[in-house]
Amino acid sequence: MSRSCLAVILAAGESTRMKSSMSKVLHPVAGLPMIGHVTRAVAKAGISDIALVVGRDAEKVAAAAAVDGVEITTVVQTQRLGTGHAVLTARDSIARGYDDVLVTYGDAPLITEAPFAAARARLAAGADIVVIGFNTDKPTGYGRLIVRDGELVAIREEKDASEAERAITWCNSGLMVIDGHKAIGYLEKIGNANAKGEYYLTDIVEVARAEGSKVEAVEAPEAELAGANNRAELAVVERLWQERRRRELMISGVTMIAPETVFLAHDTAIAADALIEPNVVFGPGVTIDAGAVIHAFSHIEGAHVASGATVGPFARLRPGADLAEGAKVGNFCEVKNADIGRGAKVNHLTYIGDASVGEATNIGAGTITCNYDGVNKHKTEIGANAFIGSNSALVAPVTIGNGAYIASGSVITEAVPDNALALGRARQEIKPERATVLRERALAIKAAKKVAKG
Repeated sequence: MSRSCLAVILAAGESTRMKSSMSKVLHPVAGLPMIGHVTRAVAKAGISDIALVVGRDAEKVAAAAAVDGVEITTVVQTQRLGTGHAVLTARDSIARGYDDVLVTYGDAPLITEAPFAAARARLAAGADIVVIGFNTDKPTGYGRLIVRDGELVAIREEKDASEAERAITWCNSGLMVIDGHKAIGYLEKIGNANAKGEYYLTDIVEVARAEGSKVEAVEAPEAELAGANNRAELAVVERLWQERRRRELMISGVTMIAPETVFLAHDTAIAADALIEPNVVFGPGVTIDAGAVIHAFSHIEGAHVASGATVGPFARLRPGADLAEGAKVGNFCEVKNADIGRGAKVNHLTYIGDASVGEATNIGAGTITCNYDGVNKHKTEIGANAFIGSNSALVAPVTIGNGAYIASGSVITEAVPDNALALGRARQEIKPERATVLRERALAIKAAKKVAKG
């Protein structure tokens, strides 16, 4: 669409009902602040710029709203005089002369670009204002959209609606697109002759029609328009987002055995033919390639799992973990900022941090890369086809060569050459009958204490 468009996003609420130490729109859904979901949706709808109307935590809200390729102008709303007044706070941005002005809220993280694109298309076809509405079987509390002959004639608040109007299930979302060249004129004519003395954006419909302008409505799915005013509603929004994204992934070819137990981040990317078992949590920044298997009860964040690799069960991949094709990170293993080479195995009870593990290397149970000296992090480099015996501690910085063997129970502090065997443990000693002596001594001490207590 070649028409220029400004998005005015209202994000100045005080978050009173959220009972939070931060602005409501900063609360995350799928690991991304709600305002970030909104700005990404409007960006996909072809907007040119954003005017962000902020109040509390203005700088943090602006930072969370940032989206690639879109210029954002922040406007601080110092008075709370209604939604119409809030939009007009962005007067300077609107006055730049955009073809379309899109109005939305910063706490609507489920909205997609589709309703905005549909509304803009109606504007391009000759409408002056297009309101986004939704149909619901529970209309109580919402303003009703009154339509005659295909045009929206009014938005009737429930308290002002007749009995017949209350039966209408076509409701107002509060979102709309306005002819940018007429927007300021409409907004300035909105009055505040109501019980609260506020300027309601919904009155713009009657203002526009009084001038002979054309007002229409388009539909959005009810679920896309859900907002969150408190923690309970935030949990509902999270559930709806997760359900929608899981379905999208499964339709695209991802297998989820128990999808309701899998939790995704806003940017989780999973390719077709990947298998996700129950009770898996994805944090931000995860890419799972085709054919990978994520076993149950694993937690993955900031990581890449290549085709044919397997993770878990009960594994944790932290930021910087990169598993090559066919690699395996097994149960009760943690990998952080480390490359696990093609076909390498980190099977169980192991920590690999700040390291590289070469192709086809086997890491035995209980192995630890000791990467932190109390001040700095250091790297462990393990070559290809190496074998690290169980319960070994590799004290970084250290290098283990290709084909090297590390004996079980070793503490390795120096470089190990290719194909060498390294042992770093005390020699075992056998003292015959010493166990009997120790046992008898312990029992005698225990008996003496019992006599002493009487």
